[in-house]
Amino acid sequence: MKLISTLALVTAFVAFPAAAQDILTADTFFKQVSARYSTITDYEASVAVSAGSQKMAGTVIYKAPSFMRMDFTEPASQVIVYDGQNLVVYVPEFRAILSQQTGSTTAAAAATGEGLRMLGRNYSVTFETGPTPTPLPGTEESAAPESVIRLVLSRLTVAEGFRTITLSIEPESLLIRRMDGVTLAGDLISYDFTSIRLDQGIPDTRFIYDSPASANVYNNFLFSSDS
Repeated sequence: MKLISTLALVTAFVAFPAAAQDILTADTFFKQVSARYSTITDYEASVAVSAGSQKMAGTVIYKAPSFMRMDFTEPASQVIVYDGQNLVVYVPEFRAILSQQTGSTTAAAAATGEGLRMLGRNYSVTFETGPTPTPLPGTEESAAPESVIRLVLSRLTVAEGFRTITLSIEPESLLIRRMDGVTLAGDLISYDFTSIRLDQGIPDTRFIYDSPASANVYNNFLFSSDS
């Protein structure tokens, strides 16, 4: 189900800044990204999501250690909220609220330094073409193509939900500009991040979501909390 795959990637990643250090190897560079990201208290960014023919767009906010919220303009009014314990998704098309109690053990799978360290343990990391910046795919023909350094993460075990994850990193700001994940079924899910703002002092109240009273609630839609 594409929605579940999309949510998995959402809670696992958002925008990852990296330390401005000399790039020696892909593994070293990835560890610098993880170390830098663990120091960030919060961020806000515009995000565009592509999953096959499905296109989504909106705003994502994150606050350490595990708060995350996405408010979509496309599809309008769709919301994803995660508070470290519960994942809530409002799908206006079906007037449905999908709720999942995840427990504290999933906090490391959210967009945190620990989450990136877990990826480092479960995926091998290589440069796509080397540490030299190359045009971001889709911008090659433009007058001023965006330059990025691309890391390719390949799964080491069959337990991982994505075969590969590609991170496109801006060489000057050292932020993750795009993330591409290939699912086990071969579907490509892409996240483009723009207008990233770090450490804005986002209050906890922005992660409170008052769902529509008329919506139908479906609990534990991903898996049983007892399993």
